[in-house]
Amino acid sequence: MATPTKETSLETTNSMLATTLALFDSTFERLQLDEGIASIMRQTEVEMTVTIPIIADDGRILTFKGYRVQHSSARGPSKGGIRYHPDVDIDEVRALAMLMTLKCAAVNIPFGGAKGGICVNPAELSMHELERLTRRFAKMIAPILGGKRDIPAPDMNTNEQTMAWFMDEISSIQGYYSPEITTGKPVILGGSEGRTEATGRGVAIATVELLRKLGREPQGARVAVQGYGNVGYYAANILADEYGCKVIAVSDVSDALYNPKGLDLAAINQHVAHSPGRLLKGFTGNAEHITNAELLTLDTDVLIPAAIENQITGKNAGQIQAQIIVEGANGPTTYEADLILRDRGIHVVPDILANAGGVIVSYFEWVQDLQFYFWEIDEVRRQLYKKMSRSFEEAWAMAQERNVDLRSAVYMLAVQRVADAIQKRGYVSAGG
Repeated sequence: MATPTKETSLETTNSMLATTLALFDSTFERLQLDEGIASIMRQTEVEMTVTIPIIADDGRILTFKGYRVQHSSARGPSKGGIRYHPDVDIDEVRALAMLMTLKCAAVNIPFGGAKGGICVNPAELSMHELERLTRRFAKMIAPILGGKRDIPAPDMNTNEQTMAWFMDEISSIQGYYSPEITTGKPVILGGSEGRTEATGRGVAIATVELLRKLGREPQGARVAVQGYGNVGYYAANILADEYGCKVIAVSDVSDALYNPKGLDLAAINQHVAHSPGRLLKGFTGNAEHITNAELLTLDTDVLIPAAIENQITGKNAGQIQAQIIVEGANGPTTYEADLILRDRGIHVVPDILANAGGVIVSYFEWVQDLQFYFWEIDEVRRQLYKKMSRSFEEAWAMAQERNVDLRSAVYMLAVQRVADAIQKRGYVSAGG
């Protein structure tokens, strides 16, 4: 591993952007990448910051900061989600856009990376206010969007309804129905079957692939999942129902549940379905209530951090007992923690591969929208498994060939693919 540069020293890697740049720099050094190409990849292509005014239900004028960042279009249109969260800022969006570039390259789909967000607590807005906010944001960033330029998708605190409003607003501006402008839409508006479960299913596939590479079948493997939102929910249930894993712990912002003999996921799902905010809080079934911090250090075979970034840090990496970590969230492991996990021999499937199921099925949705020909869910799942398993196999082969960990291998594959595209397109040719 390369020594972090001055800008990305371990003392500053608490931010996702610093962690991302540190990983980029170490990969550039491993690949001995041309400094000019590395300089291009360390920066974003397009950034837009907007102030979004809306009329609240009570007549007040509210304003919010919004961002859209396109990191790279070297391999195709930019692709990436839009999140609504009070902590969204430009550096977080930059980092996520960079990671999206590598995520698309890691699974070899023809997209570059983008990301967007609005600094807002959506729980404080009504549905009508959220619609006004979404439509106004869409209108303001419309000049840099397009089905062959930049394609948004759902992310934290956004969903298929958000994308439906977004698509409708852009279609209204263009003057014709344009379903390919977003992915993650309702199926009735050109969304893909299987998109909702896709990220969690991809996490489950990556988990099973690594277990098998390490010489064990998934049946009975103990799994702890931090974050029981969309990704964690589907990852846990697919691993349990389809592969026979034993899910011993799940958590969300409100609670964490643990049973070393295996949780009753059916009962938990029933509780969540009728709980305000779809939270675990108040579950009274056969489970011990622990903290999110305790979940991370449980005695388990597999740990799936599927909540938010920076959960595994230099402070707790030494206490992790799982021998396999599959990153369902974006950036759940800091740079410093990653070094500790590697030294301890813990296998980590990095986020840009582990949670790529969502962007893979978004790619399928985009293809279906362009063709106006839609697939059955069995076909979506078959193609997702094919793409995820092949991508994992390529990463594993690189790790064995270069004698590096999986994260380094995935980053090397992805960075090299983007660098090759930049060079082949002639971004820096004499006549450019």
